[in-house]
Amino acid sequence: MQSSYVGGGLLLLAALAAHADWLDAVSAEQAEQPHWVTPLVTVTPRLEQEYRVDDLDTRLASGTWVNNLGNGKGLELIAPGLPIELAVSPPGYISSADVHHHQGYTDSSFLLKWRLCAAPEGEGNYIVTAFIGGSLPTGSAYLGNGAAIYTPTLAVGKGWGALAVQSTLGYTLPVTAVNRLGHSLLSNTSLQWQVGSLWPELEYNQTTYRDGPWSGQRQGLATAGVIWRHPLRHRIGLVLGLGYQKPVTRFTTQNRTLIATARLPF
Repeated sequence: MQSSYVGGGLLLLAALAAHADWLDAVSAEQAEQPHWVTPLVTVTPRLEQEYRVDDLDTRLASGTWVNNLGNGKGLELIAPGLPIELAVSPPGYISSADVHHHQGYTDSSFLLKWRLCAAPEGEGNYIVTAFIGGSLPTGSAYLGNGAAIYTPTLAVGKGWGALAVQSTLGYTLPVTAVNRLGHSLLSNTSLQWQVGSLWPELEYNQTTYRDGPWSGQRQGLATAGVIWRHPLRHRIGLVLGLGYQKPVTRFTTQNRTLIATARLPF
């Protein structure tokens, strides 16, 4: 399973890197926005072009360990000449140490970004972007949502020298099974600062549940981590990151999560 993610990313890089005109147009598009690093959890308002794989090891409130390889990440492409990005992600693969040994695939997902306005460092250092994300009910039994879900989101970011703040606010809209899935208000904020090629960060991610079995509950998660970004050749680079996530609210579905990310921007 791991080799398929890595092999797919390398093949896509080799194929797309051959289209020099396309990559030049993408570079021009990215030159109009700040050059921060995408946080571990918060979805960046910046337009990115990369192949990304995350790995999450979570200890649930019940004490069970669950591994999520992929975590809904995959290929991200920028439309040349347009402030638009499309991310298409294969389903993550779940393996669990519970008594039932549940394992299988999560739902597949996509994300469409439309950058509304932006300015790079030295010209304002800010960005505002609208998202529409979604997941499709392709997951295995007990591991997928069993219904399509769409999530409109507004994302903003502002930088001051080596400091960058990125934040999103979204709302989940299940197409069916609303009584079972409910709605959720999702807010995420990251605080990052650049130290050479390293980007230490703190994040706060909150889910407020409406309708559904957890209606009225609120879960807040704090994440501390560091991301390393290194250029390889021309547009191609390598980004690696590690993080540790803990709940900070009384209601929680987990005890802690270890987060690892690997990305190949191109």
